[in-house]
Amino acid sequence: WLLRFHTQTAGASLTAQQPENNVARVAIQALAAVLGGTQSLHTNSMDEALALPSELAARVALRTQQIIAHESGAVNTIDPLGGSYFVEQLTDRMEAETWDYFDRIESLGGVLPAIEAGFFQQEIADAAYRYQSEIDKDERIVVGVNDYVNDEDLQIPILKMDPQGYETQVARIEEVKAARDNAAVRKTLDALRVAAEGTENTMPYILDAVHEYATLQEIMDVFREVFGEYQETAVI
Repeated sequence: WLLRFHTQTAGASLTAQQPENNVARVAIQALAAVLGGTQSLHTNSMDEALALPSELAARVALRTQQIIAHESGAVNTIDPLGGSYFVEQLTDRMEAETWDYFDRIESLGGVLPAIEAGFFQQEIADAAYRYQSEIDKDERIVVGVNDYVNDEDLQIPILKMDPQGYETQVARIEEVKAARDNAAVRKTLDALRVAAEGTENTMPYILDAVHEYATLQEIMDVFREVFGEYQETAVI
């Protein structure tokens, strides 16, 4: 069998303290993903714990992928870690733990009942609490946070958003709405609604609406009308 998967490096591992250290963290995580056979990869930028990525930070994240692809040699063989006892042991353990999770979800009635019961939300909250507790107790070392700390001022440039950006985007959308064929837009949205109420694949209808310059809000309004809005169960 063939498993196709996408990988994104761990945003939760990025630190606001000494953010340049995040370049090393992301590089290690990206290399691990490549060694694991990922088909596509997103590398987080070093400043994402502070703000939206700057152009410099985004470029460094991209260059990280390109260095792995062209300089490391990791992509020159299909399974560079094949036969490693340690990696095979980790794989077996992960598989066993994954099946255990599947069994727990099935015991709750499947994914939707598990969501409604707050199972996934509680699992995420518990994992986040354990992670932070380990850092607070110095059971987990995070460089620059609870060890190897310094008080130097932040040295990397942070992206500053244009305060007029919202008004600019609203004006652009209004221009699009004024110039498009609104009758055609309504026709495609009505067709999307019919498809959503039935069992058809809605993607072709979404594309038709996009081609007529329907906005994301207009498309999502159709789905909200048909399916309603999810109300998250509070995790206590």
